Amino acid sequence: MKQWVKHFMASGELFIWGCGAGLSISLLMIGGLLVLILLNGFGYFWPADLVELTLKDGKHVIGQLAGEEVSPKGVPRIRVKIGNRDLYGLDYRWINTDQIVERATPADLVMVERREWGNFYGRLRTLGKEDQSVAEGSEAVWQSLPALLRQAESSEAESTYMLLVVDANGREKSVALSQVMRVLRPNDLSKLEKVWVYAGNVWMVLTTEPREANTEGGIFPAIFGTVLMVMIMSFVVTPFGVIGALYLREYARQGVIVRTVRIAVNNLAGVPSIVFGVFGLGFFVYGVGGTIDALWFSDRLPTPTFGTGGILWASLTLALLTVPVVIVATEEGLAAVPREYREGSIGLGATKWETMWKVVLPTALPGILTGLILAMARAAGEVAPLMLTGVVKLAPAMPIDWTWPFIHLDRKFMHLGFHIYDVGFQSPNVEAAKPMVYVTTLVLILVVVTLNLTGILLRNRMRRKYAGSAV
Repeated sequence: MKQWVKHFMASGELFIWGCGAGLSISLLMIGGLLVLILLNGFGYFWPADLVELTLKDGKHVIGQLAGEEVSPKGVPRIRVKIGNRDLYGLDYRWINTDQIVERATPADLVMVERREWGNFYGRLRTLGKEDQSVAEGSEAVWQSLPALLRQAESSEAESTYMLLVVDANGREKSVALSQVMRVLRPNDLSKLEKVWVYAGNVWMVLTTEPREANTEGGIFPAIFGTVLMVMIMSFVVTPFGVIGALYLREYARQGVIVRTVRIAVNNLAGVPSIVFGVFGLGFFVYGVGGTIDALWFSDRLPTPTFGTGGILWASLTLALLTVPVVIVATEEGLAAVPREYREGSIGLGATKWETMWKVVLPTALPGILTGLILAMARAAGEVAPLMLTGVVKLAPAMPIDWTWPFIHLDRKFMHLGFHIYDVGFQSPNVEAAKPMVYVTTLVLILVVVTLNLTGILLRNRMRRKYAGSAV
């Protein structure tokens, strides 16, 4: 036995098994996190059936099943999204299964999506206009609604139609038709119709603005702000990072000073991001922005134009944060270019600059793009420095619109990462906001993956073009 243990330890297999176990655990943790986000993110869009529960005390509950568990007392219970926030003051309710007498899914139950107070779950009762009844009864109101909703949506004037709905226990609620986004009968939808509604929900979230303190509606401004900020950051950080690495590797005399600069650059990558935020606030916002206001926008003072947070200052702060990554990756790419390439180019009569521009940099381009990919991934996920330099909960206007000069880099913007923080931790109704947290997280991951895939495809194309590179 001792010999076997001794032989096993000496063979190194224990180390191999340990490495494999570590990799497996890491992959399981990442996979589990992604599965959790995917299930909750994509599940948010599905129009689930409405269930009407009859309880032992004679009361009724209408809502969508949102989970089940065993309570700390050992009693199975279900979680129901009951909506009707203006009537009950909450969106979800736990119900012990032993209190349920009957479950039903009647076809006439409706989900009324409102611009305020979230969804209403119940039944249609009447549709009226200026104290005159237009339709009465669930079916008659249902048949009249589509045309009137389209009319209310297309008209600039506020609709005078009023919709009267009733909850599970007979409490009535009157809603102006102009406050209704849409009315659905989830229990009456076929599978194909539900898929269509599902696609519509996805499109709505990706293309519309948020409502209800960001807990309802879409996240288009946050997507747009995140992508635009990363693009501006990439446009700034690439030339600065490449020029810095090129000087350090190709032109600077190697010695104590260059080694010190490299150590400083490497350490800069480990500085907490909030420190960059403080620097960006002091230098870019108050220093540079305040100077610009004093020189060219003095007529608008004391209201600052550039002397306050904006997408330009946030992008420059993130460029400063990620420039060490680009410098290190570019230096590695330059170091991997074979010496024979340089010597051959100079031997053929090219100058040092021509050799750098036409031989070395194109060959090192895959390494440069690797650094840029890493920089984009980090910039897209950073939140702390943005909270000091320009991100807001709700942006009144987009950084790009049809107003001259069309691009407004001084404007504040929304960001997917900050949206997750705001909805998940600052919302007054955390339960109602939880689905939006998963959806925003899913979209942020997709945005990062899309940006990285674009960079990877470009890098692979460069590698094929310069196949002789050792990068």
